[in-house]
Amino acid sequence: MPHITVIIPAFNEAESIPLVVQDIPDVVTEIIVVNNNSTDATEANARAAGATVLRETRKGYGYACLKGMDYVAQQAKQPDIIVFLDGDYSDYPEQLLLLIDPIHNNQADFTLGARVKTQREKGSMTIPQIFGNWLATSLMRLLFKSTFTDLGPFRAIKYETLLGLNMTDKTYGWTVEMQLKVLKQGIPYTEIPVKYRNRIGVSKVSGTAKGAVLAGVKILGWIFKYGLKK
Repeated sequence: MPHITVIIPAFNEAESIPLVVQDIPDVVTEIIVVNNNSTDATEANARAAGATVLRETRKGYGYACLKGMDYVAQQAKQPDIIVFLDGDYSDYPEQLLLLIDPIHNNQADFTLGARVKTQREKGSMTIPQIFGNWLATSLMRLLFKSTFTDLGPFRAIKYETLLGLNMTDKTYGWTVEMQLKVLKQGIPYTEIPVKYRNRIGVSKVSGTAKGAVLAGVKILGWIFKYGLKK
């Protein structure tokens, strides 16, 4: 099996983070939880569950992911595959095996867990989330001939491919930046339909009007920035 590392950004996910860590398949070499300035027991609970815990005090999804990548780069042995996963237990961590399979078999360098309607729990995605995903992926299809249908956070990528993307976004645009750079560089990718359930706790993005607006602006900004560069 390949060497697999999981990176989980987490902000105030004390209740859910042990469940996420415990459901990750044993094929994973290391689970990294990046505590993104939590004010609850996220860090202690993640460590107790067996994860490596890092601290990133600058709030932002991208900041947390980049912190995890910095740690990985400093290790004596780098992974073959990096998996990104949310800490709210909305994804099914055991489906990680579905995401890494096309990469392990050299059928893709990047796989995205697509939260398809038939496998989503009722209420697990808000109307603004559903519309935002539709709008963003429609624009990506129009501008880049993309086949993406989602911007879901559950994703796997070859480590060397990830390094070649030169990721920079610090906040809400991390997921769409990765997908746009995959498209621009002609990297082989595929989507895997995955299950999705109601998260534990309140979303820091879609759960607030401010978060939803800021995320939408950031995502559309990345798409038009790359569209104009064509």
